[in-house]
Amino acid sequence: MYLVTKTYGHELGLSSCFRQPLAESHCRELHGYPLSFKLTFAADQLCRNNWVLNFGGLKPLKAWLCENFDHRTILAQSDPLALDLALIYQRYGFAPINVLPFVGCEGFAKFVFDYVDGDFLTEHFPLDCDIRGLRIEEVECREHAGNSAIYRRNA
Repeated sequence: MYLVTKTYGHELGLSSCFRQPLAESHCRELHGYPLSFKLTFAADQLCRNNWVLNFGGLKPLKAWLCENFDHRTILAQSDPLALDLALIYQRYGFAPINVLPFVGCEGFAKFVFDYVDGDFLTEHFPLDCDIRGLRIEEVECREHAGNSAIYRRNA
């Protein structure tokens, strides 16, 4: 098996605001970070160019990350203030709201993993997926240099 990584670093500016409504700390308040993502891809065999994948084919993924994480307020589906915050956004505006199953680096890593593991690879690398077993292995989401979480494919 061959592995490669693609990193979308903090310099990309994926500035997101979120909160952990059940936390018993300051994390229950809206706060944000310039998130970064590191994706690990695997293939059983290399393509004719001796690559796991052509990194240029990931441009739509970068655009999707910007669409979902750049200057966004991200709320958990279970957040009791989700509706109130959505109404405030509609009335006054601030970072557009995305609602995910759960928030935090763990939730963001899984959200990105699920997107890439869905139809993304087969749409952008169809022959590579079928012939060489191209797949996403893990996604790491990092808040800053000290905190990150990884979602990994089950072995």
